[in-house]
Amino acid sequence: MSGRVLRIGVAGLSRGFDLTRPTLQADARVAVVAAADPRPEARAAFQAEFGAPAYPTAEAMFEDPDVEVVYIATPHETHADLAVAAARQGKHILVEKPMALSLADCARMRSAADAAGVSLVVGPSHGFDAPVAWAGDFIASGVVGAPRMVTSVTFTDFIYRPRRPAELDTRQGGGVVFSQAAHQVDVARRLVGDRVVAVRATTGIWDPARPTEGAYQAFLTFAGGASAALTYSGYGRYDSNALMGGIGETGEAVDVDAYAAARSRLGAAPEAELKSSRAYGAAASAKGAPAGHEHFGFVLASCERADVRPTARGVEIYSETSRRTVDLPLGPAGRKRVIDELWTAVVKQAPVIHDGLWGAENLAVCLAILRASAEGREVEVDALESGE
Repeated sequence: MSGRVLRIGVAGLSRGFDLTRPTLQADARVAVVAAADPRPEARAAFQAEFGAPAYPTAEAMFEDPDVEVVYIATPHETHADLAVAAARQGKHILVEKPMALSLADCARMRSAADAAGVSLVVGPSHGFDAPVAWAGDFIASGVVGAPRMVTSVTFTDFIYRPRRPAELDTRQGGGVVFSQAAHQVDVARRLVGDRVVAVRATTGIWDPARPTEGAYQAFLTFAGGASAALTYSGYGRYDSNALMGGIGETGEAVDVDAYAAARSRLGAAPEAELKSSRAYGAAASAKGAPAGHEHFGFVLASCERADVRPTARGVEIYSETSRRTVDLPLGPAGRKRVIDELWTAVVKQAPVIHDGLWGAENLAVCLAILRASAEGREVEVDALESGE
């Protein structure tokens, strides 16, 4: 590797940043040189840890000449405007999923990046996970034939984790479709390696006190004829980490018998205080030691000659006559593949998987899930993209 280092400014010292922080610190290809957040305690924690300036607004950070890449880890509804503003300042962009809340905003972001000649990468998301990436590349090699269907099942306590009001309002990007289907769709597309053309779905809003989608089932049809069945519930009952050897979504060991604990925690203090306690700069913020790879529940890709299952340890390959396990070692930078793509886009100026088009296509599928459920019919994703 050359001595080139990408100088990153973080917009939003959020839980997302806190989870990506170990990778940003461990990967020698990047350096965190600035941050922006409205919370004084977060800025103080950042300055103490990184010895770098922390600004009260993202716009102020965009003017910092030392910042080369902006990592946008702010609330969903702010992604588009911040990405456009960053591009206009000549900054490359890494934006958290979902890329935006509308396809029009995705188009604005892509146009701004193109006009400024800067790179736009969408992530982290679970399509970057080492087992998913390995399985996607393995399937694409053709060794096990074409992918025919993907099954993805995830049960969590998402809807009962502490939330801002906007996170419980679908119109502002709240609910599990924008936040969690963005992961499942990314994983399914990474494994199939094709474009989604149609979606059938149902969504569930089962708790009037949390008035946004907490569950969904979706059936995706790909252009080449493959399909994917996605099931997600965030209502804090069954924990699908039990299917992953007791390893949680972010790679740490978890107690799968902590039944409905998230619900009971909500009553322990005002929700805003509980939310703050999970954010960067709070005493409770930190990621536990990794016990496995990050994942998004049970995933199985059925191909013409084998079934391929990414796990929290690696990849299992089931053929007609044998089962093979590929162990993938853990490294200090758990989200290394995010930096791989960012480095490829910015330094090598080469195409990457999770670019602006990919992010927009993922969002189109999420919007189709909402629309298909609301209208009780199959939705063509191409028609949705064209505004029909």
